[in-house]
Amino acid sequence: MNRAAACLLVSCLATGAGAQTAPTPPAPTPAAPAAPPPPACTTPEFRQFDFWVGRWDVYPTGTDQLVAHSLIENLYAGCAIRENWMPLPGQGGPGGSLNVYRPAEHRWRQTWTDAGNSLVDFYGGIEGGKMVLTGTRPGPNGAEFLVRMEYSRNPDGSVRQVGTRSADHGATWQPRYDFTYRPAR
Repeated sequence: MNRAAACLLVSCLATGAGAQTAPTPPAPTPAAPAAPPPPACTTPEFRQFDFWVGRWDVYPTGTDQLVAHSLIENLYAGCAIRENWMPLPGQGGPGGSLNVYRPAEHRWRQTWTDAGNSLVDFYGGIEGGKMVLTGTRPGPNGAEFLVRMEYSRNPDGSVRQVGTRSADHGATWQPRYDFTYRPAR
C-alpha cells in the first residue's frame, strides 16, 4: 500500500466513513409518575369547626323569634368554611366570613365583611370545647374594642354563638348577642 492509500484509509477510519455504527441503546423506561401529594387540609385541626357547617335558622337564645338565616359551607377540599349571614328585614345587614385553619400559626383565622363595609379579622381556636375567636373592631370616636365570639355545639345539634366586647383590653367583657343556630326547616 502506498503512502497516499494509507493516509486515505486512516482518514476514513478517523471520520467514521465505512465504519460500522454501534447499536443504539434502548431508551430508558420513563419513571412512574410521582404519587400526588396528600390533600392539604386533612389533619384533625381542619375539622374542628365542622360542627358549624349547615343550613341554619338563627334565633336569639331562649326564644322562637327568627332573626336570620345562615348558610355555613365547607369548601375548597375542606380547607375553608364560608359563612353567609342573611338577616331578616329590620335585623341588620347581610355579611359573611371566610374561616381557615393556619397550621403554621396553630390557630384559626376568620375574616368578616358585610354590607356596611366592615372588615374584621378574628383569630383563635378550640378552648374548653368551644371555638373562640377574638378580633379588634373600631368603635365610636375612633376607639377600638376587642370582640370575641364563642361557638359551641349543643347536645340537640344546634350551635350557640355568643358575642362579647371589651373596651379595657380584655379585663372585662360585655354581652353583645347570644344566638342559637337551629337546622333550617
